[in-house]
Amino acid sequence: MQKLPLKIGLLGLGTVGSGVVKILQDNQESISIKVGRGVEVVKALVRNPDLPRAVNCDSFTLTTDARDIIDDPEIDIVVEVMGSIEPARSYIIESLKSGKNVVTANKDLLALHGRELLDAAKEAGKDLLFEASVAGGIPIVAALKHSLAGNQIKQLAGIINGTTNYILTAMADQGRDYADVLKEAQDLGYAEADPSSDVDGLDAARKLAILASIAFGSRVTIHDVFTEGISKISKVDLAYARELDCSVKLLALAQEDEERIEVRVHPAFIPNSHPLSSVKGVFNAVYVVGDAVGETMFYGRGAGSLPTGSAVVSDLMQVAHNLETYANGSLNCTCYRQLEIKPVSEFKSAYYVRLNVKDEPRVLASLAHMFAEAGISFASIIQKPKPGQEAEIVLVTHPCQEGQLQQAVEYLKVYSKVLDICNIIRVEGGQSWSGRD
Repeated sequence: MQKLPLKIGLLGLGTVGSGVVKILQDNQESISIKVGRGVEVVKALVRNPDLPRAVNCDSFTLTTDARDIIDDPEIDIVVEVMGSIEPARSYIIESLKSGKNVVTANKDLLALHGRELLDAAKEAGKDLLFEASVAGGIPIVAALKHSLAGNQIKQLAGIINGTTNYILTAMADQGRDYADVLKEAQDLGYAEADPSSDVDGLDAARKLAILASIAFGSRVTIHDVFTEGISKISKVDLAYARELDCSVKLLALAQEDEERIEVRVHPAFIPNSHPLSSVKGVFNAVYVVGDAVGETMFYGRGAGSLPTGSAVVSDLMQVAHNLETYANGSLNCTCYRQLEIKPVSEFKSAYYVRLNVKDEPRVLASLAHMFAEAGISFASIIQKPKPGQEAEIVLVTHPCQEGQLQQAVEYLKVYSKVLDICNIIRVEGGQSWSGRD
């Protein structure tokens, strides 16, 4: 006897929702074979049913009332792709309580209310899957939950915001200014009219909170993630990066140290020998180190209608398999520990420090003394003359704690020969600044 199709209700029919519909329509036959029954959208929540759509909507109903989906007893799975915190949070909880499994792409919501939502799914005995919330079409959530589950994850580092990676790539490859490339990214649709979520690092921080929670089995929220954006990066810094055989990336980094979790998002010099340095344009990548598997890297498109829709559909198919085996709700929250978040002052990395100074004798010796007082030594020093009686100095330190670096910065601020602290950027990806072990 042929089984009835699984019925899907979409909360949202924008970029991602349209991608989900297109994939289900285009790949209907193969998906049905793999799942063992059909999977079809029957209703979609929209603001205005009369607007033109990117996909054919003739086979399902458009509604402006979420209750038409949440309260429909025939709908098996609710897909939330509307974004924002509310009413998405309430809709997901109500859907779970009404006996529906839920798939979401909402990183903002999960990074803030993940525990609440996963607890609601557990109580309801239903699935809450969220592969599409991080890195678009890259299957990193499933990899951490399943494929790498036998490992103790040592480190997770990623380029997980395509907008900032596009900006930094164009600045580096074309020698252009930040403001110019940001405007281009907005014109191309890679950046929003208000780009702050991307360029200030908040988007990447939300995604990192989700990944770190899974990787280390302990709840991490957006508030735990140290976050710094890319707006201070100049083409001068990128030129020095080339000179040092490095690339500059907005890096999302999580690692466990003595049963504490370190989570941070910030620009970083990465040696060109590191695999993340080759990730360019709008592409994303997540680099994971496990105690058994060693180094792995997951690469692909981090956003877009079809890549993100692909992740949603993969979750839909997993829910369908779970329905067949009566396994819904068996693997939602994977947090089984309560680890402390490591304080920023104890973060450890090398640093690139670019200064404008008076071009006078003993200035460099005085700088070396100040850093030595903070317990910091130099791996490299570059000095270049400037017009007038000035010089530009770049100091690349050996790894030290953030607290030590801040102590050195306080010395610099009161030293009369330092005219400007132009920029300070962390250097990651190896035991030394050059990436050589």
